[in-house]
Amino acid sequence: MFKKVSVIFILIAALVANTAIMPVIAAPQNNTEKTTANTGTKKEETAKTLDLKAKAAILVDADTGMVMFEKNSHQELPIASITKVMSMLLIMEAIDSGKITYEDMVPVSEHAYNMGGSQVYLEPGEEFSVLDMLKAVAIHSANDAVVALAEKISGSEEVFVSEMNDKAKELGMNNTYFLDCNGLTDEGHYSSAADIAKMSAELIIKHPKILEITTIWQDKFRDGKFSLDNTNRLIHTYNGATGLKTGFTTKAGYCLSASAERNGMKLIAVVLGEPDSNTRFDEAKKLLDYGYANYQIVKIKNKGEELGTAEVKKGVADSVKGILKSDVSLMLKKGSKDQIKQNVKMAESIEAPVTPGQKIGEVFFEDNGQVVAKADIVADAEVKKASFVRLFFRMIIGWFGIGRK
Repeated sequence: MFKKVSVIFILIAALVANTAIMPVIAAPQNNTEKTTANTGTKKEETAKTLDLKAKAAILVDADTGMVMFEKNSHQELPIASITKVMSMLLIMEAIDSGKITYEDMVPVSEHAYNMGGSQVYLEPGEEFSVLDMLKAVAIHSANDAVVALAEKISGSEEVFVSEMNDKAKELGMNNTYFLDCNGLTDEGHYSSAADIAKMSAELIIKHPKILEITTIWQDKFRDGKFSLDNTNRLIHTYNGATGLKTGFTTKAGYCLSASAERNGMKLIAVVLGEPDSNTRFDEAKKLLDYGYANYQIVKIKNKGEELGTAEVKKGVADSVKGILKSDVSLMLKKGSKDQIKQNVKMAESIEAPVTPGQKIGEVFFEDNGQVVAKADIVADAEVKKASFVRLFFRMIIGWFGIGRK
């Protein structure tokens, strides 16, 4: 009897010491879930499959960056007015952040007036609204208007271009360098098909209101005296076309970043260095058709689906069920759903209290051994912290149970 009492006191001491010094095993941090496939630069087809005349091309899913096709996609090339995609990105950031509004007036400087190429023939001292200027840029590819907007936002085109290059670095556009905001410069001013796809996706996903402008086929400028005709004929001829920007100089050739959406699938097709205008539209259409014909968004897991359990320390229960935080949909090649494998990784243990919805693990989805998506696993119920008395008696019961074996 004395021995058992002594052991009990030893257990109490051990429990107190353990409670005092045991490190907390925290649940994983609740990171944002990625519930659509992201295969990065995975190449699904060779350049020969579509037999493009473009010097470089790429087809990507705008939401995930999944590459469906690429040809010389990282080659540095002049991009002409596709430069304005980055300019529009910074303009939309300035609008959405409140730095400027659509109604603000934009003055025309001598520098903006002196721009050549495609323009709306601005005169020094004139003023137009941000919205009117942005329409001139997005629809008519006006070089003078984009310079005026750059000066409005950053004080000078030079500072604005520096911000363009900073944004390119932020987006991981490693084969890009800008010297102006409109693309008139050929030497030393370059990008790649892959980088153009990145900035195009950033623009249409983060700032979707731009699509209300890029989808306008015809509009008016200067109180209706000047016609704005969209340089991107796919807006008028391709089902689901939403944008985005054309470009041409003698050195760059004919270029296009084309965006489209059908059944929730947002695709971006980029072609650079095409021999003529018709070919750039035809080959961009060919890329988009390929994407919509061969890929689809497939739901493979449902929110709330149970995926395992995690051990809970010092709780009123010793485990908690883990459920999927949200639906999981993947951009997949048609007929490939069965190839997707899942790998569940639960926290080895978490310490009470546990709250419903607390992240306790992750599930990874793999295609041929490559992770294409991941999603959070969360606790499906609350587990309160056990009282000292409950923990003590749990230990005693466990001890006596072991002793009887």
